[in-house]
Amino acid sequence: MPPLTSETLFTLTAVLLFGIGAHGLTQTRHALRRLLALNICISAIFLLLVASGKHGDTDPVPHAMVLTGIVVALSTTAVAISLIVRRNRHRRPPDGGLHW
Repeated sequence: MPPLTSETLFTLTAVLLFGIGAHGLTQTRHALRRLLALNICISAIFLLLVASGKHGDTDPVPHAMVLTGIVVALSTTAVAISLIVRRNRHRRPPDGGLHW
């Protein structure tokens, strides 16, 4: 078996994370859980980009793309959570409990 390099480990971890996120997206109907699964998939893509940018001399483009992607993912996650909460405010059961 060839030695396990850091790039191989990062790539395998990214594939595993993406698989977990894809499983979560396809197996649940709960909106917040689907959003969390989507964020796990996005994190896997970021990890893969950082791992690919590690070859030889350091190329700043993949790292800049990841930083920009993190900011965009954070803002869209915040907007999605607010939309989910707003949608679920109108779906409260008669007993007043939360039904997510």
